[in-house]
Amino acid sequence: MERTIDCNTQITREFKRKGFLRGASFKFLMAMAVFLLLSSCTSDKNDPKTESEISVNTKTLFNGNNLDGWYTYMKSPEPTSEVNGLARNDDGVYLEPIGLNRDPLNVFTVVEEDGEPAIRISGEVFGILVTDQEYEDYHLKLEFKWGDEKYPPRENLKMDSGILYHSIGEEGAWGEVWMKSLECQVQETDCGDYISVDTVMVDIPAYQNEEDSRFYFHPDSSLVTFNPDRAYCEFYRDNENPMGEWNTMEIYTMGGNSVHLVNGTPNMKVMNSRHIVNGKEVPLTKGKIQLQSEGAELFYRNIELTPISEIPESVWNF
Repeated sequence: MERTIDCNTQITREFKRKGFLRGASFKFLMAMAVFLLLSSCTSDKNDPKTESEISVNTKTLFNGNNLDGWYTYMKSPEPTSEVNGLARNDDGVYLEPIGLNRDPLNVFTVVEEDGEPAIRISGEVFGILVTDQEYEDYHLKLEFKWGDEKYPPRENLKMDSGILYHSIGEEGAWGEVWMKSLECQVQETDCGDYISVDTVMVDIPAYQNEEDSRFYFHPDSSLVTFNPDRAYCEFYRDNENPMGEWNTMEIYTMGGNSVHLVNGTPNMKVMNSRHIVNGKEVPLTKGKIQLQSEGAELFYRNIELTPISEIPESVWNF
């Protein structure tokens, strides 16, 4: 409820209640009252809400029992997987995707891991677990842990997944599986990297390393535009926990700007997110959230989303 009583009225009522408004001490007492109470009397009507003030609006995106609030999409499996009824050619290559809300191989399931409910993503088929709803201006926080299993075509590569946000358009638009989006990389030793998916464009303070020609985020660098032709920017610093331990991933995003955090440490800043529509750049500031299945087993838990009105200065200016 907004405060509607001005400071003088509040002070006067309080002193009348305590019987202080009598005698020569009136002016002294009133001066002390103003000094002690003025800060608590100011209206907070127009104060911007902080995350702690609106944390009561935090939304739990995983209920611990099932995948309500999410749907799935998967591309065609690798020939090493057996999916009855899915067409193959003479070489065993599948000719069609598994598609929407079909999961014959139980790629996305709810399990108990380390005594708590978690979403298990097997990684056997490239696919996505997607929120039913779109979200804008929020702080996303979740935990993940790598499992043990790896599958073709990444059985000899790093364990890989990803959090794709501001996801819009059709499933399968990119790489026959992903939706157009911004990616916060979840990959062994590379958590927090940025990837532009489909026609997404962003600006990142970054520099190109002369030795490997890769682009790396650095808060003091000039802005570089990342797009489908230059899609990948590597993080500022590694803060991932050892294999087998839980990690906390966070994304703060507000009005086209985002920060990626790994275990509480910011390591990527993304600015001016946009995408190409009919040849023109259009802001991209909201969308669904995708969790990737990409050849590796992993677990997600404690998935929470809190609306924000600003990215905290301590997060943005790191």
